[in-house]
Amino acid sequence: MNQRFVGIIIALVSLITSCNGDRIYEEYQGLKTGNWDVADTVSFEVNQLSIPNRTLIGIKYNKDYEFRNLYLRYILKDSLDQTVESKLLDIPLFDSKNGKPLGEGYGSTFTKYDTLPIENAYYSIHLLQYMRVEKLSGIETVGVKVVKK
Repeated sequence: MNQRFVGIIIALVSLITSCNGDRIYEEYQGLKTGNWDVADTVSFEVNQLSIPNRTLIGIKYNKDYEFRNLYLRYILKDSLDQTVESKLLDIPLFDSKNGKPLGEGYGSTFTKYDTLPIENAYYSIHLLQYMRVEKLSGIETVGVKVVKK
């Protein structure tokens, strides 16, 4: 009886959250090894999106992440696989004053969303970690969400 009640609650929450009319695209990729290797590129094929839209990056991280922020590079490509934009970002994950995790979450896992300053239409987006370590631990999932402005 208890499991059925929990299943109904999960189904209702999924139904309510899936009815977001502003969302154009959303996908997340888990890092299977538990580490984001410096050579690993996380890629999303969103097809041709016209501007103006708002593109967000979602970083799901845990308390094992040993830095205050995350440097990452995003590369936008067109349908011919030509780079149309490439920028380095500094995304804060922990408050610099008190060390508390930023974003939403509970327990030891949190998700931080940040807006990408995209100026061009693109077909795919590629993310690379730009920290000074070969294997970046504590990052569980990386995602891209595109919403109407």
